[in-house]
Amino acid sequence: MEEKKFDLNSIIGFVLIFGILMWIMYQNQPSDKEIAAEKAKKELVAKQEAQAKTSATKTTVLPVTAAVPGDTLQLAKLQKTLGGFAYSATLPSAKEAFTTIENEKIKLVIANKGGYIAEATLKGFKKFSANSGQLVQLIKDNNSHLNIQLQTTDNRTLNSKDLFFEPTLTKNGADQILTMRLKAGANEFLEYKYVLKANDYLVGFDIRSQGLNKVLNSAKPLDLVWDLRTYRSEKSVSIEKRFAEIQYEYEDEKYSYVNHGEGKEETPEKVTYVAFKQHFFTTILSTEKPFETSKLQSDDLVKDEEIDTTFIKQFKATVPLAFSNGEVDYKMSLYFGPSDYKVLKSYDKNFEKIIPLGWGIFGWINKWIFIPLFGFLSSTIGLSLGIAIIIFTIIIKIAMSPITYKSFLSQAKMKVLRPEITELGEKYKKDPMKKQQETMKLYNKAGVNPMAGCIPALIQLPFMYASFQFFPSAFELRQKSFLWADDLSSFDAVVNLPFNIPVYGNHISLFPILAAIAIFFYMKMTSGDQQMAAPQQEGMPDMAKMMKIMIYISPLMMLLFFNNYGAGLSLYNFISNLITIGIMFAIKNYIVDNDKIHAQIQENKLREPKKQSKFQQRLQEVMEQQEAAKKQDKKK
Repeated sequence: MEEKKFDLNSIIGFVLIFGILMWIMYQNQPSDKEIAAEKAKKELVAKQEAQAKTSATKTTVLPVTAAVPGDTLQLAKLQKTLGGFAYSATLPSAKEAFTTIENEKIKLVIANKGGYIAEATLKGFKKFSANSGQLVQLIKDNNSHLNIQLQTTDNRTLNSKDLFFEPTLTKNGADQILTMRLKAGANEFLEYKYVLKANDYLVGFDIRSQGLNKVLNSAKPLDLVWDLRTYRSEKSVSIEKRFAEIQYEYEDEKYSYVNHGEGKEETPEKVTYVAFKQHFFTTILSTEKPFETSKLQSDDLVKDEEIDTTFIKQFKATVPLAFSNGEVDYKMSLYFGPSDYKVLKSYDKNFEKIIPLGWGIFGWINKWIFIPLFGFLSSTIGLSLGIAIIIFTIIIKIAMSPITYKSFLSQAKMKVLRPEITELGEKYKKDPMKKQQETMKLYNKAGVNPMAGCIPALIQLPFMYASFQFFPSAFELRQKSFLWADDLSSFDAVVNLPFNIPVYGNHISLFPILAAIAIFFYMKMTSGDQQMAAPQQEGMPDMAKMMKIMIYISPLMMLLFFNNYGAGLSLYNFISNLITIGIMFAIKNYIVDNDKIHAQIQENKLREPKKQSKFQQRLQEVMEQQEAAKKQDKKK
């Protein structure tokens, strides 16, 4: 009766606390005046962004005008500012113009001024939601530049992004080849060559110079500067911010990333690719000849998730282009596409490493179990992605059921031994060391391993952690609906709140609630057996009380932290706990027989005790040494 009273009071206490918190949040929701002020603040920010955008557009105008053919006076004037590259300003291409190349997957718009990609559009993907009507554009409106700082022999520093390139578009079969040449003469130029194949996200991108050994100072490498201000493409700003980062490969397939935050920087050497990774889309610059040095910089642009909703991160990479015999020649490629493990892996360039599968065993589980199995279910069978998650979860849980069975069997054995362990506790109440020794002897004699219940649980932990890495990175879930969730890769809001709750957010997601309820009943079902199986040890924390607290803490943590995560992960956890409850119920009521276990333990006691393992022997020796030292101290 005392136990029930404690549980009832605890539940009432939690309900009261929750009610008080909701009342406080209601009382602290913004007034109409505060809402109006916030709206005005957002309008001001939008106006400032529009002004900045207009300003950025104006800066694209070349400060010098193109020379009229035969106008030697104008050419001489251009040479004072552009040196050897004044020739480029005399060509018909020296104007604001663009060339478009596209295939079934991407559309690229390349500017004459700067020769770099001014727009990169992914044709098969929509921003925010499947019905938004807006295609994902990784590059647009001057959010990205690719610039080479040109050090000339007459001590000038010019920027390629300010100079005009001459475009030439040709075809080789289905391949589109666009050469952009910044000319210092008829056969003297810096060339960008873009090669776009059919039905491909990867663009060949070569940079080379010809005949510029007398124009460019080759004493030190040219600095290639590539930057990208990433547009928001997903529903959740916080999740997109969490997964957006610079990742890179260096020094013979080593792999790392630039930390999140403001002003973060890394300077790796021998870099083979740099990835400006967003959540579900990525832009990658790779090179066949490694960059000897690099400077990679990352800045968070989201300070307030309610206001900063246009851009997520500012990325910048500075790499050297080394001269060879007075010229530059780099064969590279640019990837504009989804952060899809299978697509990235198909290029055989280690691009798939940018997908965060987890380290060590967690990554192996994702790579060799989760990705192949889920890929088979989602594509081969052609199921709804929600149904695929449910079947995927059932398969994983059935495969893990023998471990669940062993864990419960161990608890059942400990439960049968509990009266004898309690008796030993009373008998050796004043001698904890002797109590431990006798308890170990009882375990050995009965053929029970007290660690057997923990080991299966530890084996399941890597699978649980692997799922936390797999589902938020599963591109297949993006904008796929199931039941009330319109996007399994994002939160499944069923109620939008008029205020924001710290950590929780400004909406209520339903799948995390269902998962939290399932966790509550699972822990309620198992906590009683665990408490009965594991008696309180002197000097150790009261596990029974801790388990009672965790029954309420675990669901609360699920509600708080999973509210903004993708619905696919919460669905997986909900189904996983439901299945576990069913398996535990079947094992407890139809498989494990306590009477048989008790009879088996009694039979084991009559046999000669099993030989102790080396660990048990060592533990026994330590206990005996401590006991001897204790007796010696008493004699003194």
